[in-house]
Amino acid sequence: MTARPVLVVEDEPKLAALLCDYLRAHGYAPHAVADGPAALAVFADLRPAAVLLDLNLPGLDGMEVCRALRRDSNVPILMLTARVDEIDRVMGLEIGADDYLCKPYSPREVVARVRALLRRSEGALASAHSAPGCSRVGGFMLDEGSLRAWWRDIPLPLTPVEFRLLRTLAQHPGRVFARARLLDAIYADFRDVSDRAIDSHVKNLRRKLQAVLPGHDCIAAVYGVGYRLEMPHEDGRPAE
Repeated sequence: MTARPVLVVEDEPKLAALLCDYLRAHGYAPHAVADGPAALAVFADLRPAAVLLDLNLPGLDGMEVCRALRRDSNVPILMLTARVDEIDRVMGLEIGADDYLCKPYSPREVVARVRALLRRSEGALASAHSAPGCSRVGGFMLDEGSLRAWWRDIPLPLTPVEFRLLRTLAQHPGRVFARARLLDAIYADFRDVSDRAIDSHVKNLRRKLQAVLPGHDCIAAVYGVGYRLEMPHEDGRPAE
């Protein structure tokens, strides 16, 4: 089984190394960064299973990093900090952190908290995926009831129109859909919209898919006709 990646955002090198050693010893694949901007850049490529996030960071503090991550992801976040005031703990939880540990802490407890967060996260995801109307298409999970979609376990922040577009393309990967056919599928009220409007929706959907599948362009344009979905392998490799 592939070790799940964990992003460690900590500007104290010795502490970061200690946390990474403990995580590695318990079967995780840690990746450490020392400042806020690096955390956001690495997160986009790494797509970790969990994030350990210090609050006092150079460049961009932990609160801002947490806010930025929560705009696009439901990844479990464990805040680690020397701040002991209740207001800091409450603020961290309110902006999206899942748990909070004050320094000094035991690396063993950190690993235990990570395990607990991942159990809760995976349980919630399994529950969502077992709901009526939820279907798996390749590596995509599509929930018709809530109009939500995931690539593997990564939520995709899609609009309702983008969800319907992805659902239509994913139901028949490799098939070329004319623009007019796609418009009929994404607009239930059959409104009078130029078929060129689909280009804008495809552009937005393609950008969101590339965020979780870097280096792979899932949606291919067929000149003069429309678009098709080139379904990637579930590990993110392009289809052969």
